[in-house]
Amino acid sequence: MELSVVVPVHNEAENLSPLLEEIARTLEDWCAYEIVYVDDGSTDDTLARLLALRERYPRLRVLHHLRICGQSTALLNGIRAARGDAIATLDGDGQNDPADIPRLLAALGELRKENPKAMVAGYRKLRKDTGWRKFSSRVANTVRGGLLRDHTPDTGCGLKVFSRDLFLMLPYFDHMHRFLPALAQRAGGKVVSVQVNHRPRLTGVSKYGTWHRLWVGIIDLFGVMWLQRRAFVAEIEEFGKIDA
Repeated sequence: MELSVVVPVHNEAENLSPLLEEIARTLEDWCAYEIVYVDDGSTDDTLARLLALRERYPRLRVLHHLRICGQSTALLNGIRAARGDAIATLDGDGQNDPADIPRLLAALGELRKENPKAMVAGYRKLRKDTGWRKFSSRVANTVRGGLLRDHTPDTGCGLKVFSRDLFLMLPYFDHMHRFLPALAQRAGGKVVSVQVNHRPRLTGVSKYGTWHRLWVGIIDLFGVMWLQRRAFVAEIEEFGKIDA
């Protein structure tokens, strides 16, 4: 398995079929892949629709949280279950464009020649959101980037590609998905940002309000700064290695 596409969802029943069709159309005959949807305690018919869609999409795997655990936990469990060497993450609302995945994977391949702990983050330069959401994200990215120095203009973009091994090295905490570039760099990794397409949400509503993200983000920001100050990446030499 070369690639696992991991998609966390909560109450996104109407967006499931269109996004799955796009993912399959993009990746079919391109690489060996699987699609891992993690239903994070949905209260609509998201789970029932996902199970029904497995007949049409045999590469689809479905994980279900019995209660809502949050996007970071959904990503963690999806990636733990994934079988691909590379991981691509997407938001389940359809605003990320699966057609960008091959281009980000190509960038990841080049970056891994330089550093195997590589991550390519999507950059929504032309966002299709409300003016208030764009303004609040711009402020948050500026503050976060100034304090964490992660050199990533858009950590909130759900479209990212990276190696499964890199992700599983990172410290887990709730809301960690908002700080993946900084955490990857803390682990000795290299992160680059690539501009991606961004689309308006066609159905459903955002699951997190601006004020919720603001207050939680401030607390987590100081936590990540603490982690950065206590990171140490050793350079290792090995002698007497025996090939299997």
